Amino acid sequence: MDFGRLKANIIFNGESVSIRYPKSPIRNHFRHADRLHGRKAFSAVYDAKARKASGPLLVFTKANDAGRHRLGLSVSRRVGRAVVRSRVKRMVREAFRLHRHGWPGNYDLVVVVRPHEPMALEDYVRHLTEAVAAGHRLWARRATRKDEA
Repeated sequence: MDFGRLKANIIFNGESVSIRYPKSPIRNHFRHADRLHGRKAFSAVYDAKARKASGPLLVFTKANDAGRHRLGLSVSRRVGRAVVRSRVKRMVREAFRLHRHGWPGNYDLVVVVRPHEPMALEDYVRHLTEAVAAGHRLWARRATRKDEA
């Protein structure tokens, strides 16, 4: 088992005992590599023409070879003022960060947020998970069609 830097010093029967805790198997960080960057990356996902609308979220998907899901966000001014847009972006990023490990495949996702009243995190999780599952089914159908041809 891989042990991380987490360490605790405990005094047991008058002696100092050092305990190391194992690293968590799932990393819930949202790192630089988990984001889509630049116009070319966004355009590639848009050009794949695989989209699914779920509630106020329109999710474009494209299979990738990066070994992880990557997220790009597009939130226009029609969604609301800067405070509202920032909150919506934080909620979508958090839903992505917490639940991406349970999603099938590896996809580049561009989430376009439509105007709506801000929702709870659970609602964003539900909409995002539905859209990713539908995108996965679409890419699976495309792969079988490609194999048949």
